[in-house]
Amino acid sequence: MKHVKLSDVCVIKYGKDHKTLGDGPYPVYGSGGIMRHIDRPLYSGPSVLIPRKGTLGNLFYSESPFWTVDTLFWTIIDDTAIRPKFLYYQLLTKDLASLNIGTAVPSLSTEVLNEIELCIPPLPTQERIEFLLGSLDSKTELNNRINDYLAA
Repeated sequence: MKHVKLSDVCVIKYGKDHKTLGDGPYPVYGSGGIMRHIDRPLYSGPSVLIPRKGTLGNLFYSESPFWTVDTLFWTIIDDTAIRPKFLYYQLLTKDLASLNIGTAVPSLSTEVLNEIELCIPPLPTQERIEFLLGSLDSKTELNNRINDYLAA
């Protein structure tokens, strides 16, 4: 097991304005989830999307091209050090709301996020953990769809 800071395994980037972009296939994420779809991505690699303002516990993971607005950070992940989805699961265990630096609106900064400590096992162990947690996520998603169908 290796102990590292978040800044050792990824670079945190700021989202950008999307209003001038045309409609298309790429999702635009805000701190509440997908807002719309646009014609070009901001980034195409796997990324953990971290709230900058608003609900600080709303993390997202994207494996496909996306855009984020300015209320959401996105990450460039060093996949030689950490598996992207494993990083997502690691960050889900962190109480990001306790790192709030805002007064009126809950907020996070890159300085605060970069100092988050992570405990990372070797890559093969990360892959197994990703697989197990991914299987649970899939089962939960299926159960939610079944519940929605039965409730309709």
